[in-house]
Amino acid sequence: MKKIGTIAAILLAVLMIFGCASTMKPVDREAGVEYKLTILHTNDHHGATLSKDGNYGLAERATFIKSVRAANENVLLLDAGDINTGSALSNMYAAEPDILAYNAMGYEAITFGNHEFDGSLEKLQKQMEISNCPFLAANITDSKGNFLGEPYIIKDYPGFRVGVLGLTTLRTLTIASPDKDLVFADEIETATEYVKLLKEKMNCDIIIVLGHLGDVLEESTQNTSVKLAENVDGIDIIVDGHAHTKMEKPLEVNGTYIVSANEWGKVVGKGTLTVVDGALVGFDWVAEEITTAKYPADAEIASIIAPFAEGAEAALKEVVIKTTEEFVFGNKLSRKIELPLGNFVADAQVAYLAAHGVDVDFGFTNGGNIRAALPKGDVTRENILTVLPFENYVYVVTLKGSDVVELFNFIGSINQGAGGFAQVSKEVSYTITYDENGMNGVISNVLVNGKAIDENATYKIAVNDYLAGGGDGYVALTKSLDTFNTSMLMSDVVIEYAQSFGEPISPKTEGRITIVGGIDIN
Repeated sequence: MKKIGTIAAILLAVLMIFGCASTMKPVDREAGVEYKLTILHTNDHHGATLSKDGNYGLAERATFIKSVRAANENVLLLDAGDINTGSALSNMYAAEPDILAYNAMGYEAITFGNHEFDGSLEKLQKQMEISNCPFLAANITDSKGNFLGEPYIIKDYPGFRVGVLGLTTLRTLTIASPDKDLVFADEIETATEYVKLLKEKMNCDIIIVLGHLGDVLEESTQNTSVKLAENVDGIDIIVDGHAHTKMEKPLEVNGTYIVSANEWGKVVGKGTLTVVDGALVGFDWVAEEITTAKYPADAEIASIIAPFAEGAEAALKEVVIKTTEEFVFGNKLSRKIELPLGNFVADAQVAYLAAHGVDVDFGFTNGGNIRAALPKGDVTRENILTVLPFENYVYVVTLKGSDVVELFNFIGSINQGAGGFAQVSKEVSYTITYDENGMNGVISNVLVNGKAIDENATYKIAVNDYLAGGGDGYVALTKSLDTFNTSMLMSDVVIEYAQSFGEPISPKTEGRITIVGGIDIN
């Protein structure tokens, strides 16, 4: 019922525009003359504010953008969404340094990504207020039919007019926590109406969809950018985000070019449009890699970010939680037995997702992902980053019950001491019987939420990105029916979970993993 109401609201808004808006006069041009436009685009920035290991960074991106502006008369700079959720620096300041840098770089439109809805509507509205450019989505309104941002922008250039239409994936309703007052309409139905509007009423020659849709099918009903192009005529270019796809060349579907620029500003897409008599006759596109060696940091952007970075550095010394006792690590115990620290990390993933409206059946992490103890008493952010030094993100995978059986059989086969040894959330319990060398393990008595695995059911599981990709031999996880990246760092998830207790936390085990035989850990 929600979907029907949403579509009706959007279509009503479209009809109101058709009825009330006067037709825009076409742009003047000379017959047969070639006109040019350069599009620069990014997507899935995810708080990648600073460069790392000589790659990406907002100040470095700005240097490239300035060089393109200096060499081209007409430049359109766009972002296809997910500004939010990533580095500790960006998360700490609710992406303020990122948006201020976007302002200085001259971005002209940003599409709402699903991660723009990780926080409150108030947080998002504040971000929109400090942004110099509009956030776009023609398929998101409030319950009264008011657009959250803007549905589109129109840009006039010598010889042609461009309409940029914003669309946000309906997957947002599943993988994020948008405010209950917001309604999302079908992407294809919305695009069909708006392409018609932009062409017939606004006399736009070139139609660009700035979409946070993704070209990879995550679940069967998803409207990907490919599906959009297949079903909606008249779109010249889809500048896409969400799937983090690193393209070598544009996809061409039903006369539409689809481009995407990977993630974190590692690359910036650069497309040169050639327009003759109001029609796109050429589109040359490259993905420009952003490195500090090639594009040294721009001083203006660096100065914007500097005070935020200094504050974040000081925050590493901030006490974020307190413990009653040390959470021991010993001689890599997270790879050998149920460990209080392993329990805590696994539980944190499940709790974070539940707090943000995503219920999973259980979670686990690989013991090799845990690298140190948590001290007794004051625990700083730096301590947490020492325990979890890898920039792993929390993922959710969905497996058939039969694949969950395969998953646990694999967990049972992992030798004690190996990095893939699982640390599981409180929803899980099992026994592993090893030989005296901690090898040749056999798993038994597997329970999920107190019940045996139902091979005909499906299960949602919280894991890190490394495991979701099959790392440490977890091939079963790659059979996921529906995978999504929360883009939340494991370290930040653990901190948020710890702080939810409001009091010092204590290490404990609960008999989640029973070891029979195995190596002597003393």
